[in-house]
Amino acid sequence: MHAMILKGPGERLAWQECPDPAPGAGEVRVRISACGVCRTDLHVRDGELPHIHYPIIPGHEIVGRVEALGEGVTALAPGQRVGIPWLGHTCGHCLYCRMGRENLCDAPLFTGYTRNGGFATSTVADARFVFPLGESGQDAALAPLLCAGLIGWRSLVMAGNAERLGLYGFGAAAHIVAQVARHQGRKVFAFTSPGDRRSQEFARGLGAVWAGGSDTLPPEKLDAAILYAPVGRLVPMALKAVRKGGRVVCAGIHMSDIPSFPYDLLWEERELVSVANLTRADGETFLALAPQFGIQTRITTYALKDANRALDDLKAGAFDGAAVLVP
Repeated sequence: MHAMILKGPGERLAWQECPDPAPGAGEVRVRISACGVCRTDLHVRDGELPHIHYPIIPGHEIVGRVEALGEGVTALAPGQRVGIPWLGHTCGHCLYCRMGRENLCDAPLFTGYTRNGGFATSTVADARFVFPLGESGQDAALAPLLCAGLIGWRSLVMAGNAERLGLYGFGAAAHIVAQVARHQGRKVFAFTSPGDRRSQEFARGLGAVWAGGSDTLPPEKLDAAILYAPVGRLVPMALKAVRKGGRVVCAGIHMSDIPSFPYDLLWEERELVSVANLTRADGETFLALAPQFGIQTRITTYALKDANRALDDLKAGAFDGAAVLVP
């Protein structure tokens, strides 16, 4: 197999030929046909997440086909198209796993972060955390659903029944969530980097009733806001934008520090919550509903060898929607 390997924090990924990984008991080997490029991959590359053991192969929005089964795997079959998400393994016995909140497991493994991921031609995954995808849709178009879609869905559920929904940071997740929210009859307000007219027009094209800079307030109070941009200073802005009793959901795995803000922004029973990872139930629910939502992902594709360029373009905001590596 070939892979783009991260050998140290802040380094460029290196193209390398490696032995094909052998699936252990309860695992499958998947031949990768597409892997989305997520902002979390940037955090991994830039050393912004703790406990990274190098070398590591990033990537956790994986679509491919099962090519080898480990001992004891019966729920999947060779040749079956599957998706591999961020959450790659949980212990099954800690307090949170027993509570049905495996996304908060005390001893998890994460694809492309604490176990090798999808910036490669093959990978090995815990079969229990692999989603069958069926045969509808193109591989590259489905890849962003495995994280941007799943985390987007969990954050949308946590936002509650918000009729007026604000989305801060209109990238891969927001462009999927906007489509789901419009399908559900909600009004979407999109917040982009100040002056980013291209992204604002993109948001309006997906049904947003308003799009503007993140340094401005919307024309009406929001019922809830979701922050996909990993920018802590947006938290007070979002709190200011929501109505009394409104909720602000922070959906990123990493965010810059939140500055101090007056208690008045939180008072009147506004809520500030975070989203951590996802559960398998989230994935099963969203992937079953996704075809009904009519989601059309906007993707920019790159060759696997161009993973560094894809990450650089993501950081620079050089494209709308999501980037996808195609081996």
